Amino acid sequence: MLLKNPADLLRLAVVALVVYPALVVILRLSGKRTLSKLNAFDLVVTVALGSTLATILLSRDVSLVEGILALTLLVALQYVVALLGVRWPPSQRLIKARPTMLLRDGRMRHATMRRLRVAESEIRQAARSQGVGDTRSLAAVVLETDGSLSILTRSRLGDGSSLADVVDHGR
Repeated sequence: MLLKNPADLLRLAVVALVVYPALVVILRLSGKRTLSKLNAFDLVVTVALGSTLATILLSRDVSLVEGILALTLLVALQYVVALLGVRWPPSQRLIKARPTMLLRDGRMRHATMRRLRVAESEIRQAARSQGVGDTRSLAAVVLETDGSLSILTRSRLGDGSSLADVVDHGR
């Protein structure tokens, strides 16, 4: 059946016209950090917001007020967790993973790569995307907390201070 009840379209339009601006306001008030992609927790919150928005729009079982409250609670919880991570650094071990060294001084850390399920081809692809043709010329490749690979050439590494928070299982 194409359409059970034409009134459902009107309900959907009205709910979308109310909920979407409410979500935009909630996100603007919570700051840029709310939808960042810094770690897995941020991804979970972003997916949960999308899922909640879809449920609000499509389910008659969720009232408008309940839906907006659910969105507000998700954003508030994310805000509290991020604030906790900044104000009480030990909590970061629970909230997010640490960046991990996959390659150091041109040598791949195969045991670490296996444990983290990263293939050599992924490191080579990331190096090529940064214009590096030979991984042996790299100072470091780091698997970041958001799952991306950071490529550091010897010329860009400088004093190495950017690696201070990186887990290095080598050497």
